[in-house]
Amino acid sequence: MVCFHRFTIVFLVSLSLCLVSCGEKKQGKVSVTEQEFSIRQDNEANWVIDAHGKIKNVGEADVKKVVVTGYCRSCGEILNAGVWFINNIPKTTEQKDVISYLIAGDETEFSFREVAFYYNPTGQGPDKLPADLEVVIESFDTVE
Repeated sequence: MVCFHRFTIVFLVSLSLCLVSCGEKKQGKVSVTEQEFSIRQDNEANWVIDAHGKIKNVGEADVKKVVVTGYCRSCGEILNAGVWFINNIPKTTEQKDVISYLIAGDETEFSFREVAFYYNPTGQGPDKLPADLEVVIESFDTVE
């Protein structure tokens, strides 16, 4: 009988530990809190859009390797003089920012270059930013 009670106690303790460890894990969640785009002249006939702003970890867990980049959804993929365009190659290190670690509840700044491009051989720059510019959190890892 004593052996049965010991077995029951060991079983219940093991079951409790399993239930506690199998509970929901805390998740990180990152959102863009501020974003600003600016036009920069790259050379006499080329202009680019750069971005900077802030992101915040609004989740319950710390996050690491947060990749932030930008997109111009209204830009074309073909180089035409006097029209904003993007290239379809993978983002370079200049076109994204990687935040190494962000504690839950903290906010930090980001910046990257070359969201979109503008070419005009006459040297006349763009009048305004294109529509549909956005900053995107591409990926991150939750710290366990």
